[in-house]
Amino acid sequence: MRKVEVSTDGGRTYKEAELQQPVLRYAHTRFRYPWQWTGEEAVLQSRCTDERGEVQPTIHEAAKNLGVTPRYFYDADHFNGIQPWKVTRDGSVQNAIL
Repeated sequence: MRKVEVSTDGGRTYKEAELQQPVLRYAHTRFRYPWQWTGEEAVLQSRCTDERGEVQPTIHEAAKNLGVTPRYFYDADHFNGIQPWKVTRDGSVQNAIL
């Protein structure tokens, strides 16, 4: 993995996160990104870029690349795309991909 970026605005903008060692090719890597929640609704998501420069896709980008609808991935056993999470004003967290 080359880098991880975090978005706090639903993917409109991304900023680089700090990778936590060890960074291994075929293993999960922890990362850190300082963010102060203001109490407003926010959609958080992260994406990684691998050593070849390939950027992790959203479900919509992956569907377009494969020529399928996003529904295809809801029924699939595996999807390793970007997973957005909505933080609501009451502080609860919900899956924002649906």
